[in-house]
Amino acid sequence: MSYEVSIERGKIREFARAAKSTQAAYDRSAAVIPPTFLTTARSFWAPPADDDILDELGFDLARVLHGEEEFEFFGPLPTAGQVLHAQTRLGERWEKEGKRGGTMKFARLVTEFRDGEGALVAEERTTVVETARPPKDS
Repeated sequence: MSYEVSIERGKIREFARAAKSTQAAYDRSAAVIPPTFLTTARSFWAPPADDDILDELGFDLARVLHGEEEFEFFGPLPTAGQVLHAQTRLGERWEKEGKRGGTMKFARLVTEFRDGEGALVAEERTTVVETARPPKDS
């Protein structure tokens, strides 16, 4: 499923302030995004049907952890006013034995962000982990 991500100046400023940044580049009319800004794309821009990729994983969501997030940019950082086209796909999957016993499952979600001409602007890679056992009640 693909979706549009409108890069808004006010949202850049809010994100930068929430991250305690004082960089002037995030507060100009042609503000650049903070490097981790695109992590908000799936939460705020993706349609509800994008959750299908989580269903495709087959993970028990009660045992899922966010393992890692990385971003790669293929040119200048996007700026306020740009519209990016995002598409998430399921990447590599693997398993390994947990230190407390049981098998942990891993999956990588890859989101590509392209500009209006179709050029790849950025790629986000998120690692999702399903633990071997559910968390204990506290």
